[in-house]
Amino acid sequence: MNKRILIADDEPHMLRVTELSLKKGGFEVILARDGRQAVELTTAQKPDLVVLDVVMPEMDGFEALRALKGNPETAGIPVIILTSRGQRIAQSEAESSGATLYLTKPFSPSELLAQARKLLGVA
Repeated sequence: MNKRILIADDEPHMLRVTELSLKKGGFEVILARDGRQAVELTTAQKPDLVVLDVVMPEMDGFEALRALKGNPETAGIPVIILTSRGQRIAQSEAESSGATLYLTKPFSPSELLAQARKLLGVA
């Protein structure tokens, strides 16, 4: 069975680029357009990894991260936080909220794929 990764980003282009890269890498992909949808889909579908953009409508990436880590059903799922370089959001905030990894946009889709494989133990 393929590992499943949920990606949450409100920018359609970023969502598409990330989705294509991960699918090419053999992963099944679930898409969410905001933090609230990411939390709902993660709770319902239990992906193996979650990738959250920080700036999103409804619920931002940090709120979604805290909601996932605060729920015993989803607390063990690794989360990668994505943020734009211009944002002065400290990496320590991502880590203290429970993020497994922090990547800065623009990021290389191959870097995200490599990190996802590493986190999920997929060669």
